[in-house]
Amino acid sequence: MSGRADSDTPAAISPAPMSSTGGTEVAHGARGAREAPEDHGWAEGGCPEGVSVARRARWTAAGTGVLLTLAGLAASLLRLTDAAPARVPAAYAAGAVVCACAAALGQRGRTRRALWLLVAGVMMMALGDQPG
Repeated sequence: MSGRADSDTPAAISPAPMSSTGGTEVAHGARGAREAPEDHGWAEGGCPEGVSVARRARWTAAGTGVLLTLAGLAASLLRLTDAAPARVPAAYAAGAVVCACAAALGQRGRTRRALWLLVAGVMMMALGDQPG
C-alpha cells in the first residue's frame, strides 16, 4: 500500500497520504481542492452536468403539458359553442386532461412517460375532430 488513492477516485475526495512528520502532503501532480469545471461532469454553475439537463427536461415537459392543456380546453370551449357534435368538445377536453396528467408527470421527473402522454393527448384532440 503506497498511500495513493485509486485512479478512479477523483483527487478532490481522495485521502491525502500522511507524511512521516504527521502532517499531510499533496501527492505529486495532484490538483488543489478545486477542480476544473470540465472534470468529472461538473458544469460551470457548480452542479453536476446531468442535473441541469434533467431540470430543463422537467420544465420543458411541464410547460408543454400546461400549454397543450390550455389549448385543448380553449378548443373545447370554442367547439362547445358551435354546432359540432358532442363528441368533438369531449375529445378536446379528454385530450386536455391527458396533457394535464403529462404535465404533472413531467414536473415529477417522468419526462419519457410525459412525452408519450403528450403525444396521446394531442392525438385524441386531433382524431376527435375528424368528420365521420
